[in-house]
Amino acid sequence: MARTLFHLDGQVALVAGGTGGIGHTLSQALIEYGAKVAVSGRTAEKARTVAAELGAGTLGLVSATTEMASIRRLVADTATHFGRVDLVLNCIGGNARHEAEDFPEEDWRRLIDLNLTSAFVLSQAAAKQMMAQPRRPGATLAGKILHISSVRSALGIRAGYVGYVSAKGGLNLMVKQLATEWAEHAILVNAIAPTFIRTEQVADMLSDPVFYDGLVKRIPLARVGETEDLIGATVFFLSGASDFVTGQTLFIDGGVTACQ
Repeated sequence: MARTLFHLDGQVALVAGGTGGIGHTLSQALIEYGAKVAVSGRTAEKARTVAAELGAGTLGLVSATTEMASIRRLVADTATHFGRVDLVLNCIGGNARHEAEDFPEEDWRRLIDLNLTSAFVLSQAAAKQMMAQPRRPGATLAGKILHISSVRSALGIRAGYVGYVSAKGGLNLMVKQLATEWAEHAILVNAIAPTFIRTEQVADMLSDPVFYDGLVKRIPLARVGETEDLIGATVFFLSGASDFVTGQTLFIDGGVTACQ
């Protein structure tokens, strides 16, 4: 049993935001553990390129991350192509910085849509698909949904991030509520909450020695996270190893929440 506990053989996984740094790494991991994968990106070219890089019959999809009809179509298109959706990994997210007293309402709404509303709409569409489709032979669960939250869902930070931390905090509580409501349908909902992760998008910030030194001083393990640091928890939450775990947010933060 232990040898098969973490396998994803034959399961269909939709990775929303799978063309980004975190999503790309985790999509590759899901394939290596046996899943068939669909990845979404903001442009057709990016989606095709990443799908080709991943290989293994990966499906590339396009989605506007704040257009909810586009988010819903990701589930429908994945189900049409593969015949079902067993797993959903939500890597969609982003930030815009303004001090709270000057935070534009337009940016506030955009960040809530990007980090929270899209997560709900994706979860809702996925759950409906999972409820409607027949279960895999021998499966006791209808499906699993995993969201990428943030260490800042539980901790404040210097000025500029009120929209982001509010949305991610809401995401964590949404995970608990959906897990509670959908347990009777055998759908598990969880989240992982990383600290600062090294990706291409933040390469310029990390190249600044003053910023980097200040950052790692606040992390007990004294380094930033790598995308590979998220693989273990992701596979755990999407595999049979977590079949009795739902409504949880696991912080992958090098000890940040242990000491703040």
